[in-house]
Amino acid sequence: MSDFGRQIRLRRILRPGRRALVIAFDHALVLGPIPGTLDPAKQILRFVQAKPDAILLNLGSIRYFAEALASEHVPGLIARLDWTTAFSDSAKLSPKSFQTCLVAHPDDALRAGADAVITFLFVGSGDAEFERKEVRRVGRLARECEGAGIPLIVESLARGAQVQNPRDPKWLMLHTRMAAELGADAVKTENAEEVETMRSVVSACPVPVLVLGGTRSGSDEEVQSVVRAIVQSGAAGVFFGRNVFQATDMPGLLQNVRSILNETARPGK
Repeated sequence: MSDFGRQIRLRRILRPGRRALVIAFDHALVLGPIPGTLDPAKQILRFVQAKPDAILLNLGSIRYFAEALASEHVPGLIARLDWTTAFSDSAKLSPKSFQTCLVAHPDDALRAGADAVITFLFVGSGDAEFERKEVRRVGRLARECEGAGIPLIVESLARGAQVQNPRDPKWLMLHTRMAAELGADAVKTENAEEVETMRSVVSACPVPVLVLGGTRSGSDEEVQSVVRAIVQSGAAGVFFGRNVFQATDMPGLLQNVRSILNETARPGK
């Protein structure tokens, strides 16, 4: 079976010689209406106008993306396919509280116009049965994506009773490689605490690694400093959510982030 479809769609997000800037706006499914998400139509229009490489949305918000496309620049579209309890207070207290489930499949994302899909992969919960199901779920989803011709991005994270520091290189090395071995076309994960450490993580993963921005930092200057470190690590790009949609000057911040990402060409992988 031809793999051209996946290659073409992935190129719309990871453009040759360029680090990707992806805006993540899928938070409300797990966290509810946090600041910056109360008017999704208005925010998604602002995102499109800022010309990122791609926008990450839940399927229910893609309607606003379609309404915002009165622009010559059409960002890539990444659809979130799952839901999780991993960020809830209950999951911090009990390994048995870790749950993840699919809310859509690759064919649903294709019908909605998505160029790629994304799913979580959690390790470190302390619940072996949950992690067995998690690996099986992501593996099956990867096979579905191969059949549908759509790229799979795996958001791999360490969370739970066994995890003292989710940015510890032993965890980052483990779950990013697991994601690649299961069939991910790209990985989204956390930034290591040191540039050299993150460079090792990126080098050890055979598919492109994009680094998430995390919770809102104290200032836009701090966000830009994080982006510079990510560039130095050799990562393929960044996912920014709250650091963008909760920013005071979102267009200005995105312009500065884009400039930093463009400082050096993206290494091929």
